[in-house]
Amino acid sequence: MGRYYYSKNIKYFLVDKTDKILGILAKNHEHNLEEQQKMAWIDEINILKRELSKFKNFKKGHIIFEYSIPRMGRRADVIIIYSGVVFVIEFKVGLDKYPKHDVDQVLDYAIDLKNFHEKSHILKIVPILVSTKSHKVKNKYKLFKDGIFYPLRCNSNNIANNINDISKKYKRKINPYKWQDSQYKPTPTIIEAAQALYNGHSVKEISRSESGAINLSKTTAAINKIINKSKKKKIKSICFITGVPGAGKTLAGLNLANERRKFDKKEYAVFLSGNGPLVEVLQEALARDNEHFDNNTSKNDALRKIKSFIQNIHHFRDDFINVKKTPKEKVIIFDEAQRAWTREKTSEFMKKKKGIRNFNMSEPEFLIKIMDRHKDWAVIVCLIGGGQEINIGESGLPEWFYALSKFSHWKIFLSEKINTPEYTRGSDIKRLLEGLEYKFLSNLHLNTSIRSFRSENVSNFVKFLLDCDKKSAKKILSKLKRKYPFLMTRNLAKAKLWLREHSRGTERIGLTASSRAYRLKPFGIYVQLKIDPKNWFLNKKDDIRSSFYLEDVATEFDIQGLELDWSCVLWDADLIFNGDTWEYRRFKGTKWQKVNDEETRIYIKNAYRVLLTRARQGLIIFIPKGDKKDETRLPDFYDKTYKYFKEIGIEEI
Repeated sequence: MGRYYYSKNIKYFLVDKTDKILGILAKNHEHNLEEQQKMAWIDEINILKRELSKFKNFKKGHIIFEYSIPRMGRRADVIIIYSGVVFVIEFKVGLDKYPKHDVDQVLDYAIDLKNFHEKSHILKIVPILVSTKSHKVKNKYKLFKDGIFYPLRCNSNNIANNINDISKKYKRKINPYKWQDSQYKPTPTIIEAAQALYNGHSVKEISRSESGAINLSKTTAAINKIINKSKKKKIKSICFITGVPGAGKTLAGLNLANERRKFDKKEYAVFLSGNGPLVEVLQEALARDNEHFDNNTSKNDALRKIKSFIQNIHHFRDDFINVKKTPKEKVIIFDEAQRAWTREKTSEFMKKKKGIRNFNMSEPEFLIKIMDRHKDWAVIVCLIGGGQEINIGESGLPEWFYALSKFSHWKIFLSEKINTPEYTRGSDIKRLLEGLEYKFLSNLHLNTSIRSFRSENVSNFVKFLLDCDKKSAKKILSKLKRKYPFLMTRNLAKAKLWLREHSRGTERIGLTASSRAYRLKPFGIYVQLKIDPKNWFLNKKDDIRSSFYLEDVATEFDIQGLELDWSCVLWDADLIFNGDTWEYRRFKGTKWQKVNDEETRIYIKNAYRVLLTRARQGLIIFIPKGDKKDETRLPDFYDKTYKYFKEIGIEEI
């Protein structure tokens, strides 16, 4: 996939005939060329020929049409490199106004280049929205701290004037050919990644760090090798992939599913998850994206197609309860496999919801049994998150090995890092695997966090914070806060203002809280009121149901596997620091009760682990001050936690 459609020195652009330029653009266009796009290009070319001819030193400028922004799955209409400044131009041909969402779009392109395009890190970048029929605006040339200009608004007649005004102040040499071919190292959200992969981009194009891209590519290659061997030798295999939080386990799974769905029509691959919100959001995002790019396909048709690629594990499971048919899928990728249901929870569900009284299998056992119906070969790929179980009845890794003891003919391939308490819950891995055929592979562990492009230390810091390791937490925070704001406040209004001030373009902000945070009600936060994840994660700033409005709150169940750019974690008294360690509590009736059950304690701690690792660019924690007159919100419930965070070095605003 080409980085651009057309690229030339402005001197040659001005002498190239419009038809020649149009032909080059059409030749490089990846989709069917519609008349509307063709006419838009003609208008853009003619406008820019007229405007750029006004430049005094146009020989020193360079123009690029349709420059790829892979993370967003889009292309910037025009890039102009002039006088050491990068101008990113988004055209709205025939438009007579400057809509906010179009301004955000071109600002997003500029931010993306600044953050992820290697040759743009130290350059001034100017986003320009050109609404060709709109009124003239007197732009104020203001800069954000990172060297991006506040977006300019231009019509078809004053593009050159604005570029000339800005370029007078800056004199830097840029090699346009090195710039356009510069390494692009993005960190997409899982939604952006799914869209990019589905639209034909490779995992290398959408993975920021070189080590992260190599890690993902090696893991994908290792799994593909296992799949191909299983297919050739007609054997059944199961693989367990582990990774640090934010390392891209879900991305690796989507990449595998995407690759294998194209590999062989008789093979079939599906991405499964028990995370309902994640599945809903990804399906909806891909359907909306498909509708945007393909006017001939309805959203409902797109959804039907996408659901064969991404499915809810429970729906997949339920299709095989009362029938003995063999699934068409030969490869299934199970995301967050540690959250599969135990035998007790599965049996209870089957009895209550399906009327089946004699069901006596865990979800892992039933899933393996379904795939074992294949007479020749099959592969299950389990993506395992350590310390990610957040709900009663989630089995964790040991349940998978117990289930496999009943299917000893399956070959097992494991990450070398799987023998740690966060994965095995303290059980000895060799005892769990006794009597089974297994092999450890180093490439089945993703060891580089790629969620936060500002810092890879977030997950480690959160681990130390929750493990009450003050010394390690303090040490890592000193490095972390140079790139990644990790702050706190005792004023919710301040937290909301902080989020709004730090978000630019369509960078997503939102409020998150534990599902057990029942005493945030005085602040208008009601965790029992369920959000619609599709609207909360995908809808725009003007929709009151979206995360942008900072009214509805997402819990760990809504946000696990998904991300925000900037988030506020609302801390309640279900997790209290007592001076030495954590106290775990649940609210029942009219008061808090201590939690002594070890499994429930794990769920509470993991809930906060999830919440504290969801922000890509920065995070603020809101800790209430409490109320002496309210026995359910006494200041003592919150003050010690606040003091603990302060001792570690978390700054208060």
